Amino acid sequence: MNILLDMDEKIEDKSEESKKKHIVYYRSLSRLITNMKAEMNQEGEPAIKEHLTSRMDAVEKDRQRIRDLFPDIKKEEWDDDSN
Repeated sequence: MNILLDMDEKIEDKSEESKKKHIVYYRSLSRLITNMKAEMNQEGEPAIKEHLTSRMDAVEKDRQRIRDLFPDIKKEEWDDDSN
């Protein structure tokens, strides 16, 4: 069967190796959000807080994209940083 793809459409790799790499990346994004939240709590400048909020929103969208790519992974697996 031939499938025509829009030139902007990207085929995502859902292999086991890709899954492992995405989990590592997801956890690094989680740590980044935690660090930005801590920075926001220390920051008094509204413009910097707004910038950090915008960055956190973008990182959260990336985390959601990864979760959507691998819907079979449970929340506990995404958040388990023991590996």
